Amino acid sequence: MPARPGFRPLLFLHTMTFASLGLSPALAASLPDLGLADPTPIQAQSIAPVLAGRDLWACAPTGSGKTAAYLLPLLQRWLDGSRQHGGFVRTLATLIVVPTRELAQQVGETLSDLSRALKQPPRIGVVYGGVSINPQMMMLRGSADFLVATPGRLLDLVEHNAVRLSAVRHLVLDEADRLLDLGFQDELQRVLALLPRQRQTLLFSATYPEAVQSLAASLLHDPVQARVDAAEGQDAASPGTITQRAIAVDRARRTQLLRQLVQRDAAPGTDPATLERALVFVATRHTAELVAAKLYKAGVFATAFHGDLSQGARKEALADFKAKRWQVMITTDLAARGIDIAQLPLVVNYDLPRSAADYVHRIGRTGRAGEAGTAISFVTPADQAHWKLICKRNQLDLPLEQLPGFEPTDPVPPPPVAQDGNGGIKGRRPSKKDKLRAGKTAPTHP
Repeated sequence: MPARPGFRPLLFLHTMTFASLGLSPALAASLPDLGLADPTPIQAQSIAPVLAGRDLWACAPTGSGKTAAYLLPLLQRWLDGSRQHGGFVRTLATLIVVPTRELAQQVGETLSDLSRALKQPPRIGVVYGGVSINPQMMMLRGSADFLVATPGRLLDLVEHNAVRLSAVRHLVLDEADRLLDLGFQDELQRVLALLPRQRQTLLFSATYPEAVQSLAASLLHDPVQARVDAAEGQDAASPGTITQRAIAVDRARRTQLLRQLVQRDAAPGTDPATLERALVFVATRHTAELVAAKLYKAGVFATAFHGDLSQGARKEALADFKAKRWQVMITTDLAARGIDIAQLPLVVNYDLPRSAADYVHRIGRTGRAGEAGTAISFVTPADQAHWKLICKRNQLDLPLEQLPGFEPTDPVPPPPVAQDGNGGIKGRRPSKKDKLRAGKTAPTHP
């Protein structure tokens, strides 16, 4: 992360414990039962500054423990504030803004788990769009101590007078880079205008593009900067717990290759233990349904997971996959961030991600919490230029394998004709959303 004036980096100190970082015995005692024996590097860097009331910009790769890095100190501050006031005040003290409903649910679940051992746990609200607003309004009667929200639904609730933001003391923007990627900047500005100026602001992101740097500079006051690279010093796109592979295959034969991998007909060099469950990323919702249907017809327990499904269907599919009732989940980039699937052994890029940065988030669904994982990318002849771009931007040096029986025969297309200097390669040409945004910001002439 480039240094910026006013940002104070905090170096990771080893041999720390949660108690030494300032968490109370009541909060720290239950953490080993939740798999949190020792602080991760981002937790060790973040907890003390948050407890001290400092603004914080934390950047760390997916799976590094960012959620607990801000929830634990904020829970401690809530406990301390409750004692000072002689009771548990029901004003909204902490607002956590996230980009997707899945991440909102996950943060809410983690917050509930972390506070379960407390004698009087906080009141937690989780709100997001795509479902009826009425139950959420009922839930917020009497306010909440912690509110986890997506931006659009939060503004809906404000307009319905179901929540007031004037008393918020702690604001968290989780997955800030994703919030901006998904076009929430206008809604974020509307939310920020409703918040008190005197507050603590925590900004967490996995990447630090220019838009996030600008947001941090405008929001944070004399912030501490916490930064952790993947695997503590290894390349951010190459976590040490993930074995990465790239397989050359014709476009029309990808489903057959995928079926062979997950049915343990075993490609050479593939550990059969990695094939128990697989999360497979595709480019479109239609492809997710099509590939899932083909695999299911072939005897593989596969399901689709994407934004066109109802919230109930998405929640059920994800829960069933986590419980190993589905062997394969075919998903869009909806599942690339904010979803934690314990002990997921295999991630497959059936379609390469459009953005080189999204490659990191996709493969980060495996190899979490120190578990070993495998990430396999299918590279068609037409995708070779884009694959080289992904490798270059993530400093990868992966051989392009050819498996017996799946050697590609499609011709490699000629290099694309450069347009406006971007070469026409995926990840560099503007998307439809990019063009719409450009149209909104383009100057108008009389």
